[in-house]
Amino acid sequence: MAKTKRGRILWSLPSRGRGTCPVCDSKRIKLLYTRTTTDGSSLKVCKKCFNAVQERVDAAAVHGKD
Repeated sequence: MAKTKRGRILWSLPSRGRGTCPVCDSKRIKLLYTRTTTDGSSLKVCKKCFNAVQERVDAAAVHGKD
């Protein structure tokens, strides 16, 4: 099984790919998954929120712009 979301590639990312998830507000979690909002912008989310409902992702994008 491929392990593309962990390993040496994380060392080249800022903060080793970690941060605060805009959808669930978890701290120091890996933000490796990209979700697209309905307006076309992209948002990096955690593994738990990758399968979140689109309305939650859109709400996090709007909340982050304020």
